[in-house]
Amino acid sequence: MHFAPDTEDTLAFTVALANTVAGATRTGTDELSNVAQLSLLLSRFQYSGRIDHDELELANVRQTRGRLRSVWMLERDLAVTEVNAMLSDAGALPHLVRHDDSDWHLHATDPAAPLAERIRVEVSLALVDVIRTDENGRLRACAADDCEGILVDLSRNGSKRFCSIRCGNRMNMIAFRERALLD
Repeated sequence: MHFAPDTEDTLAFTVALANTVAGATRTGTDELSNVAQLSLLLSRFQYSGRIDHDELELANVRQTRGRLRSVWMLERDLAVTEVNAMLSDAGALPHLVRHDDSDWHLHATDPAAPLAERIRVEVSLALVDVIRTDENGRLRACAADDCEGILVDLSRNGSKRFCSIRCGNRMNMIAFRERALLD
């Protein structure tokens, strides 16, 4: 399954943002606990528009992170309700834009809108594509027992189970050891 490039980029950003929570990180700590960590995350995904680099913005993005983590696992009809609410709350008006090195893609807020609002709207627009193509099953929780990570499965056969190679390797090692004990 392939979505438009901006949709795939936004879904990848959502996974990266959501997986900054303590139970999903390599360090076991919240990796979005200060403004510098938020700035680093945003630099990896080339966010444009207003970025305040302050504690209020960080708090709002952290709140948005929680909301996006919850909508990620919702059944399709419930996801529609949440996506529509996020778009409505922002007064979203989708329009095509091209900036920096990006080709034509959708924005639905003013570039001066608060970062957390822009994130919610961009993710909502990506989720519209997921919902419309009935591919919600590609939005998953990591199958590792001890991980709270999420993932988007963009593989052809839809078989991705883990949020990272680290989780996959760890679970494969556990399964290998359990099989060895049975032999």
